[in-house]
Amino acid sequence: MITYNPKNWIQLIFGLHRSDTFRILIPAMLGIALYSTLVAYVEIEILDMRFKSSVTMHSLMGFVLSMLLVFRTNTAYDRWWEGRRLWGVFVNHSRSLTIKVHTFLPESAADERERFRVLFSNYFFACRDHLRLVKTNNEWETHPAIDNAVFLTKDHVPNALLLEITRLINSFEVNGLIDKTRLLMCNDEIRSMAEAMGACERIRNTPIPYSYSMFLKKIIFFYTLTMPFGFVTDFKYVMIPITVFIFYVFTSIELLAEEIEDPFGNDVNDLPTDELAVKIRSAMSEILKS
Repeated sequence: MITYNPKNWIQLIFGLHRSDTFRILIPAMLGIALYSTLVAYVEIEILDMRFKSSVTMHSLMGFVLSMLLVFRTNTAYDRWWEGRRLWGVFVNHSRSLTIKVHTFLPESAADERERFRVLFSNYFFACRDHLRLVKTNNEWETHPAIDNAVFLTKDHVPNALLLEITRLINSFEVNGLIDKTRLLMCNDEIRSMAEAMGACERIRNTPIPYSYSMFLKKIIFFYTLTMPFGFVTDFKYVMIPITVFIFYVFTSIELLAEEIEDPFGNDVNDLPTDELAVKIRSAMSEILKS
């Protein structure tokens, strides 16, 4: 995720970043410019402006297209923000459960605390990778009583880790380290983790309906292709940059929506799940060492 100063207008307006849609759309914009130039040349130089057009239809269609793009952007941002809210649930409940385990266990249960810390901190890195459809334990911590490689053999790595965490906390009650009331308090936190993970999977596995995305792209494409015919009578060759700019605006909105509708990837505008997983681990270590 990009960290930036929203008050620095100069940098935001004139700066170029690898995620900037202007860079991505340069080839398409050049193609639209050549196409518009050809239409303008044929209409002005060959047909001598005998074909009279009007911008009225494109003005009406532009308004409708704008409404569709607003809905598209809002829907994509809602998915991005819900993903951030769910990772906020991870942050809050991880702290809450860690505080409870640290408080409930006796001082003599140092090894149990360390096993809990390793398993629970690894869980969030597993969630991050699972949402990115990869499997790796490169950033996991280790413990003599935990075989990290076993978890990677499972189809759903976060579930396997959460199951092991549940077994560990249940063993605290079996071994007399905590009572049943405190066990139930810990189980509520674990349930919240499982629900948040399921909600993240819902976002990742449920894209915008194909028919809606296909229709919107077709409308943008045909709207841009017909713009030169509608604008050439009133603007002549000035129609070329106007067409390119409108194409850039509409297409950029669609590209941005495509990028943020799946907020768990590695794109620069995706959620900072790497940093969040590291922060959760640091917070847990600080709590358990206090």
